[in-house]
Amino acid sequence: MASPSGLQSGLSRQLFEIWCSDKKNACVIPGNVVEGTLAKTIINEPKEVTLMNGIIASLNMQNCQSVEMYFNSEKRLAEKTPEVGETVSGLLVKKTFTYQIMAPDDLHVFSQLSTENISQRITIAYTGAFGVLEHRLKQILESVESLPDEESEGPAFRVHERLTMKY
Repeated sequence: MASPSGLQSGLSRQLFEIWCSDKKNACVIPGNVVEGTLAKTIINEPKEVTLMNGIIASLNMQNCQSVEMYFNSEKRLAEKTPEVGETVSGLLVKKTFTYQIMAPDDLHVFSQLSTENISQRITIAYTGAFGVLEHRLKQILESVESLPDEESEGPAFRVHERLTMKY
């Protein structure tokens, strides 16, 4: 069982009181403990502890064993710190009052969220010449490229590598 640092109340305290007499169980106390708490008492390895209902229970756990844990993080977006003025691209994810920018491929690894691709087809009536529409969009947008007729079965162009417009 891993507990909050004080082990004073709540579910972790209730489970501790049920399990503390069985030597097969262990209690992991992360971080520092405060004087006067059950967690501080456990660290001093007493033979028994007083439960919340006043009953004294024997404590058969072996305490104060050091445990080392290693974590490997492979957040590709965070490999280097961006320079001032440099554009950063990614997903802004808010979780419990903190924000993280991460690559879309990392979303399922570092959160419980996932990404999906959405394909949508929209038909808009346009009575002008298709070439004029392409020309006007090239004047307004940075990335408009004509597609070969064999690839798109007729005149077509792609906008920002995402939107394909067909005649």
